[in-house]
Amino acid sequence: MKDVARHAGVSVSTVSYVLNDSGPVAPDRRSRVLDAVRVLDYAPNASARSLKRRSAATIGLVIPDLTNQFFATVAEGVVGAASANDVLVVLCVPQASTDAEDQYTRLLRSQRLDGAIYLTGTGTLPGAILELARFGPIVLVDEHIPGFDLPSVISDSRRGAREVASHVLEQGHKRIAVIGGPPRLWTAQQRLAGYREAVAAYGGDPDALPVLLGDYRKQSGFELAAQALTTDRPTERPTALVCANDLMAIGALEYCKSIHLRVPEDVSIVGFDDIPVSALLTPKLTTVRQPAHDMGYRATTLLFDLLDNESRTQPEEILSTTVQIRESVLPPVPDAQD
Repeated sequence: MKDVARHAGVSVSTVSYVLNDSGPVAPDRRSRVLDAVRVLDYAPNASARSLKRRSAATIGLVIPDLTNQFFATVAEGVVGAASANDVLVVLCVPQASTDAEDQYTRLLRSQRLDGAIYLTGTGTLPGAILELARFGPIVLVDEHIPGFDLPSVISDSRRGAREVASHVLEQGHKRIAVIGGPPRLWTAQQRLAGYREAVAAYGGDPDALPVLLGDYRKQSGFELAAQALTTDRPTERPTALVCANDLMAIGALEYCKSIHLRVPEDVSIVGFDDIPVSALLTPKLTTVRQPAHDMGYRATTLLFDLLDNESRTQPEEILSTTVQIRESVLPPVPDAQD
């Protein structure tokens, strides 16, 4: 309404009188307000006004995949914060497809949402999300998108990756292979950078670190573990697999079991995220804990703050990660390293 008032050269109360037919307005001013409404594509939104009072309103949540427990836990945090404020969440799961992301964000736009929480599965920002951002704030979770200055809640992925790789190196592993995430995703880039920093800190060549890129799904972990561990010379086989998320680590673990490689006696494996199932595996997975629930909760409260305060700033919150040392890492047997 402030934008409409500014464009029309009138007060906000005049805009309110016109839109709500709640007070007298001179014909020329009414005409200017209606012209501004058309030019700015403004639509009065009762739910946005109700959000100011922390009553019923609607926000969107776009996540790429509910089969990944990390995304599901983020969603629980979003819903928890929204429920505490009597706000409805519209969930969209486009399965990490750019076309599907566009389709769902157009749907979100048509629903006149007050704002949205967005987790990308593609590393890009669909045009429909940019369109949605014209009408309400968008908060990213666990992601940066180059070229777009959007508020975000992230974890310290780089530090977490560096620390879990350092744990592997401290156990004496020298032949390490990385099963990384999608190269366009900021999270995958940060984790790979952290792994390389750990290798450099222990006197290795970070550029020589073998890296196989997956898609954060279990099947890619299975397939890339097969590539990394298949060799005619067992003494050249990696003694540790460092995986950029838990689902790919689980896939790698399943591959090792399928060819009777023991974990961690023959091959050590680590993951990232600390999804709930990680502590229930055999062996229990050493991984990096991201505060997924807190990330979703904080992103939602940040969204509410942006709606309430009409802030022009683009804040970023960084939450800590912690390494969870369990059973999937042991020192390599001497013959395997020689």
